[in-house]
Amino acid sequence: MEKSKILIVDDDPDLRRALQIRLRANHYQTVQASDGYSAIAVAQKEQPNLIILDLGLPAGDGSTVLQRLQESDTLSNIPVIVLTARDPQVNEGKTLLAGATAYFQKPADNDELLAVIRATLPNAWPGTASPRKQDAGLQANKPTSGST
Repeated sequence: MEKSKILIVDDDPDLRRALQIRLRANHYQTVQASDGYSAIAVAQKEQPNLIILDLGLPAGDGSTVLQRLQESDTLSNIPVIVLTARDPQVNEGKTLLAGATAYFQKPADNDELLAVIRATLPNAWPGTASPRKQDAGLQANKPTSGST
């Protein structure tokens, strides 16, 4: 079986690399994008099983990316986990209503993030592809404290 593919969208190359290492160690395939424009292009090309999305991006912020994903016939079923430094009191509710599966504030607890990924892709553990989910039902995730 093919490994589940996760698209990491963040403008911080160090964070993308750290997530890539962590996800690959847990048997997930990763692809990356560094801005809003390339996020949509990579998602269309790679058809990931899940997307980890920052809200603070150049060339189209994460909220715009999330909106475009939700409007796309081919991308709207891909679960999106938001991982951002933005204030959760202002952004978490809006982001979940816009279609995100879960919301984490940076720096996120790696074990909590991995647990949500596993729950979102339940048939994919360890590292096998699963069908996309219409609703992963994980809309009450607690963000961790702190920011980067």
